[in-house]
Amino acid sequence: MRVTQVQRAKNRARIVATAARLMRRRGIAGVGVDAVAKAAGMTHGAIYSQFATKDDLAAAAITDALATAKARWRANAARAGAPGSPEYFGELVRQYVSRAHRDNPGEGCAVAAMGPDAMRYGTTIRRAFARHIETMIADFAPASAEPGSEAAKEAAKDAAMETIALMVGSIVIARAIEDRELSDRMLLTVRRRLLRGVDGRPRTPAPP
Repeated sequence: MRVTQVQRAKNRARIVATAARLMRRRGIAGVGVDAVAKAAGMTHGAIYSQFATKDDLAAAAITDALATAKARWRANAARAGAPGSPEYFGELVRQYVSRAHRDNPGEGCAVAAMGPDAMRYGTTIRRAFARHIETMIADFAPASAEPGSEAAKEAAKDAAMETIALMVGSIVIARAIEDRELSDRMLLTVRRRLLRGVDGRPRTPAPP
């Protein structure tokens, strides 16, 4: 029976969502096409009818994972304050640099979960990460921006990159640390540092 365009689109969405979840949990190298097919309840051939290579599938999974997590975090942060406000930024930090995020890689940020693998792969996967790092920088730059010169805009961009490096790095390291107390302390320390930078005043963050 011929697959309709509507069904084909649904199949693709299911494949990508499944791959995104598995790759965030196990890493890109730890998930084969067969595992994705089985988890999605589809055939190996059905996946290759949608994606020419595993790299193409991984790139689509990265894009989907980042978009899904970002939409959820933005919606939650918007309850704390207007986008770009200190309250909004602070809530993003609390959600990201947290025990919940550390302990649930399958539902979290693809950059933290799959980024360490990216250097081992080709252009398709690395470009997918690069595109989304650029959007993350654009999201965080307004929180640091002061109206005015081009130099001020570049300074805001630098501050955003520092923030992203701290956030992503803290999750990667916290997941790698076997000692749970030390892992928790890593998250608490980074979150305190980032929240202090929201308005220049020290804050006592909630437990991770």
